[in-house]
Amino acid sequence: MLNKSKIKLGIAPIGWTNDDMPDLGSENTFEQCVSEMALAGFTGCEVGNKYPKDVRELKKALDLRGMEICNAWFSTFLTTKPYHETEKGFIEHITFLKEMGAKVVGVSEQGNSIQGASLPIFEAKHIMNDEEWDLLCTGLNKLGKAAKDMGITLTFHHHMGTVVQTAAEIDRMMENTDPALFNLLFDSGHLAYCGEDYMYILKKYIDRIKHVHLKDIRPDVIKKVKDEKKSFLEGVRMGTFTVPGDGAIDFVPIFEVLAKNDYEGYVLVEAEQDPAIANPFEYAVKARRYIAEKAGL
Repeated sequence: MLNKSKIKLGIAPIGWTNDDMPDLGSENTFEQCVSEMALAGFTGCEVGNKYPKDVRELKKALDLRGMEICNAWFSTFLTTKPYHETEKGFIEHITFLKEMGAKVVGVSEQGNSIQGASLPIFEAKHIMNDEEWDLLCTGLNKLGKAAKDMGITLTFHHHMGTVVQTAAEIDRMMENTDPALFNLLFDSGHLAYCGEDYMYILKKYIDRIKHVHLKDIRPDVIKKVKDEKKSFLEGVRMGTFTVPGDGAIDFVPIFEVLAKNDYEGYVLVEAEQDPAIANPFEYAVKARRYIAEKAGL
């Protein structure tokens, strides 16, 4: 069972409104989203495109519901743009997170990413050369130092369609970054999606995992995405992802590794789906009940 004094439970707003495909959930308001998160039993969340940008306004809305910000996605372009361009936006981003009381930031390298492109997700992924790897790892260490100086922990979100997707790519990134400055955001769904052993990554890097996304998958939909050469976003619309307890992943071993290694921080439900098909409140409740039953959280 997970330690309630060390681990907090959050949920991502992407189940209500999708940042990459704004038509998904366009009818759902920010107020509805955070109210339903709280009603379902979550205390933390990440930041969506409908969230107020003003710190005081956002804090007030969240405080009323007993919620807090625990992380917010940041896109880096360390392999395709000058470092200073990424750093400038990054500092602004973590300044906002610090003001909101968050302790973690999750970044994802979007240089040469096909995450949002109309390309087959399994065939068109970019493979980095040695020069790109050096740019990425050197840049991540610099961002990690900048974040640490501000009291924020840098984590990296491995993701389908990006240059760090596979276990081998995660290994190379982790081996060439400083453990004192750089950590991992573990996402069960993205590793399972591309056929990798997510338990291997979890166990190997548990000491450097500082944020966890609990994401489930539907293998039959993923097979269709692969067979029909669909893009990542087409797969999302088809229902590749779902919440824990509704897909193929058994999260009990994940919870056991986190518990055994005294993981401290947030575990966060994240499952981008079409809210017109998968009612976000219903699925949030389903996930909350599953986690309570299987993790005691």
